[in-house]
Amino acid sequence: MLDKILLNISIALYAIAVPYLEINDTHVFNPDWVAHARLHEVWQLITNSSLGAIALWLTWMSADGRGKASVIALLITGGFLAAYALQGAYGGSMVHPDGTEKTLFGVNVGVIGFGWVFLSSIFTLVRAGRQEATEKN
Repeated sequence: MLDKILLNISIALYAIAVPYLEINDTHVFNPDWVAHARLHEVWQLITNSSLGAIALWLTWMSADGRGKASVIALLITGGFLAAYALQGAYGGSMVHPDGTEKTLFGVNVGVIGFGWVFLSSIFTLVRAGRQEATEKN
């Protein structure tokens, strides 16, 4: 049950909280963004939320789905963490147009949240693998 709770929190962060935080004038409706960038933003939000719906189904409806749901979370959050780490190479930034950045103790909240999801997904993936191995023996 712990794995299902962790996965539900993870899914809620990337499939619900992120779209909620980005469908506004700092992202999707940002007049300073070129239309092409806004299209990619909406595409990313729809894709991640759709993958979250699949992960939720795998978590609750598939006997061996927790490992697969964990991999989905690892891909989504790992992609963000990689983009964050590489932002200097392509001119990216987590600073909003007004010059602010959402931080907690000096660390970007996206890195904190998605870092937690990434680590908890490794935890649930390992536990799912161990359970599968135990069931085979």
